Amino acid sequence: MGYSKKDHYQPEITEKISQQYRNIIQTLGEDPDREGLIKTPERAAKAMQFLTQGYELSAEDILKSALFKEEYNEMVIVKDIEIYSMCEHHMLPFFGKAHIAYIPNGYVVGLSKIPRVVDVFARRLQVQERLTQEILQAIDQTLKPQGCAVVIEAIHMCMMMRGVQKQNSSTTTSAFTGQFQQVETRSEFLSLIGKSLR
Repeated sequence: MGYSKKDHYQPEITEKISQQYRNIIQTLGEDPDREGLIKTPERAAKAMQFLTQGYELSAEDILKSALFKEEYNEMVIVKDIEIYSMCEHHMLPFFGKAHIAYIPNGYVVGLSKIPRVVDVFARRLQVQERLTQEILQAIDQTLKPQGCAVVIEAIHMCMMMRGVQKQNSSTTTSAFTGQFQQVETRSEFLSLIGKSLR
């Protein structure tokens, strides 16, 4: 079991989404037939399909494709994983970094699979709080480790470009299971990723 990256687009879906974007452009008072906008609806349709391809992917399949029996039982951390997602409230981007750790319980997973799992959930319409929980649950339920930790730091264009228009604000979310619920283990993790949560 594995997974394949989406690099093609279904013509019918692309056409449907393109027509909606064309209508939006026209409703906003622009001319969708002018030179700079002629191909915009199709480009936007393909971009939106790419940005939401996570709906077609399975985090469990990705993790199970690279599970290896190993007696290592210390913390494994993959940090500074780039995240690009779409806020489901305004359909504007939010982006930042995820820091993920787990303590193996007989099995380790190929390191590249952790960022791929992040993309499975980030490439959907999201809120940062749910994204944090979904990544944690996927790793915890599939690997069944002694504990799992996820910290996400992101900035949200819906806060920067509109609304309160605060340019320097960022949002941090965290979730922990198992041994990471213990203060000592959690503190070690946060120290290793160079963060402090109050």
